[in-house]
Amino acid sequence: MWKKIFFYHLSSGVLASAVSHAQLPTVLCFADFIRVFFAVRDGRQYSSIYSVDLALQGDEVRVLSKVPTLCLAPGEIGHFDEHGVFPASIIAIEGRYHLYFIGWNKGANPPLFYAAIGLAVSEDGLNFKRTSVAPVMSRSEYDPCLVTSPHVYKDGELYRMTYVSGVKWTREVHGLQSHYHIKHATSADGLNWQREGRVAIDFAPGETNIARSAVMKNGEGDYEMWFSFVGVEHGKYRMGYASSTDGWQWVRNDRQAGIDADCDECGEMICYPCVFDFNGKRYMLFNGDGFGRNGFGVAILDRKKVFL
Repeated sequence: MWKKIFFYHLSSGVLASAVSHAQLPTVLCFADFIRVFFAVRDGRQYSSIYSVDLALQGDEVRVLSKVPTLCLAPGEIGHFDEHGVFPASIIAIEGRYHLYFIGWNKGANPPLFYAAIGLAVSEDGLNFKRTSVAPVMSRSEYDPCLVTSPHVYKDGELYRMTYVSGVKWTREVHGLQSHYHIKHATSADGLNWQREGRVAIDFAPGETNIARSAVMKNGEGDYEMWFSFVGVEHGKYRMGYASSTDGWQWVRNDRQAGIDADCDECGEMICYPCVFDFNGKRYMLFNGDGFGRNGFGVAILDRKKVFL
């Protein structure tokens, strides 16, 4: 089971351009601290990527950054990331930090939007520069509406990605409804990605949205995935869980997610997991109510407590 140990609040007035949110927390681990990237919205609801440094020691969390640092701003007019950028996944490749980020554009009829996956690199893990003004992954035959929220990890000689694939929009009584689930992509170099439409986590009956995934290996070498989903029971995001022996075929068992919306900051929803190991402990970053409107949380895995 996961134990919630800390919540980072984005204090009002700390950033002149910040109105709300510390969304999609994404981790970069150093030897003695972690750097958490997240998206902050301004008055127009445009999002930029900022970071803070945290010290972790077991259940203890300390904020090392007095003020969040701006790491990546929205793109130019007409570009795929004109209306905002969100962090998604960061890994080291050939001595540089590769930040896979989400860029988005407004659609003609809100809440319709378009999203694609961009790449920015850094030598120090703080100052990032786009590798191109174009995305590294965008809409395709397999992803007709959007691609977003990639989780990238190296598995042997292969780079793997689980990403959110938008497959359709429908007109409902309440307005337009998005539908997206999680698919696979692979790469030999982390730059050029191949897709075959292979689904990792598909819709359960009544589900509309399956969002951000986090893949880790356990002590037996099997794969575990945490993700977010909107189900029929709650109507808002909850955490899901799946396991796999090969990283391709996944068996879903959401009861084993081990974390729920049950605190002041996440009483209505809990979403967007980022799972990582640090100093022998496994942690999860997450967002709560309002998709991270007030900040992000930190949880630690209590291996002594079993899942029901």
